[in-house]
Amino acid sequence: MAQNFRNYITRNTGATPVDILPAAQVDSYDAVVGIRLVNIHASTDIEVDVYIVRSATNYYLIKAVPIVVGGSLELIDGGSKVVLHSGDKIMAVSDTASSLDVVVSYVDAISS
Repeated sequence: MAQNFRNYITRNTGATPVDILPAAQVDSYDAVVGIRLVNIHASTDIEVDVYIVRSATNYYLIKAVPIVVGGSLELIDGGSKVVLHSGDKIMAVSDTASSLDVVVSYVDAISS
């Protein structure tokens, strides 16, 4: 069976939580194979939260993690994966306006 590798990119995330992998993208069991968080602010270190929302409950992957100016964080690496149930979404928020770019790489529809 062929694997359906996908990505979802979010730009200029700030102090309001945003979907970095909306539930509309997760229509079956999917496997997230990478989340890259990049501080794009010109002069400020930032702190970032990333969490899964399932049935209106937040499950944190990271909380208040610092990323230096111009730095990045590979949240899922080394062959790790996070499996999402149908309807899950992943949210991210920074403590600074328009400071965070995010790339989520995932395998679509590993099972239904």
